[in-house]
Amino acid sequence: MKEYSASAKEALGESEVFLDFQQHLSRAAKVNRPMLIIGERGTGKELAASRLHFLSERWDKPFVTMNCASLPPGLIESELFGHEAGAFTGASGRRKGRFEEADGGTLFLDEIGLIPMEVQEKILRAVEYGTFERVGSSYTHEVDVRIIGATNDDLPAKCEQGKFKEDLLDRLSFEVLFVPPLRVREEDILLLAFHFAARMNRELGRSDDITFSDDIIDKMVSFHWPGNVRQLKNVVERAVYTCSDGLIKEVKLDPFENPFREKIPDEAITTADIPIENYKTAMKELEIDFIRRALKKCGGKQKDAAEMMQLTYDQFRGLYRKYSDELAEDD
Repeated sequence: MKEYSASAKEALGESEVFLDFQQHLSRAAKVNRPMLIIGERGTGKELAASRLHFLSERWDKPFVTMNCASLPPGLIESELFGHEAGAFTGASGRRKGRFEEADGGTLFLDEIGLIPMEVQEKILRAVEYGTFERVGSSYTHEVDVRIIGATNDDLPAKCEQGKFKEDLLDRLSFEVLFVPPLRVREEDILLLAFHFAARMNRELGRSDDITFSDDIIDKMVSFHWPGNVRQLKNVVERAVYTCSDGLIKEVKLDPFENPFREKIPDEAITTADIPIENYKTAMKELEIDFIRRALKKCGGKQKDAAEMMQLTYDQFRGLYRKYSDELAEDD
């Protein structure tokens, strides 16, 4: 179980969209009901969940977290509900689960969409009736837990696919909070950047002030930030540790960018010389160019490139397959 100090409850931002989200979150915290937090990677879903807990009447009770993506599906039931000795191979003794640890408080389930269907049934019962049994036991335990789930999955779509229980989704979605991505919090980018820079500077034992050149400020504000606040934090901390005079004049947005790889020209192609009658050729060249530039800016990560182009991942993959021969030439 994680322990959270007051600092863990802090959230930084002054943009209108961020303040609106915090106001919505504060209002929801007072209602003792299960809730879902939807957000992209790096947006701070666990931070939002901890604020929901500490602003609620359960603030002085346990706040227990479990990342469902970090566990094999076969162990999730035991982690949540505990087990008795001999319940399965390797279960040498009795063990409490996260529900028992969180009794009276809040249980945060990150990546809740990855929980197996058979375990979802037990969670539904725990939510509905406040009861459960440990793995390998028929004894019913009573528990008072508020569940907060988080995901970036489309849970209604998973219900249609038979991968998530509709009854459980109905019970968990008393309120659904959407964490705003960093790209819509433009006013917060520099605020966060200076905050992370100052903290990293203190960690390195430096006393000089840290600032950013105008070019770097423009670069950070205009960047898409597919990894959101977590990515910004890493970029800024990396820049601070490599800076020697207090003025950051260079940031590495992609730490995996290979300096020895032959660079692809960044200039966009032009269709000015293509005859108007040749519409299909012009559109083909434009689509290929958009895909190339998006992949370059996202370090070859197709999901991030799809997001940058405002396409679904399936739409992007369809285009990528369509022009696979031409794009293969870039490899």
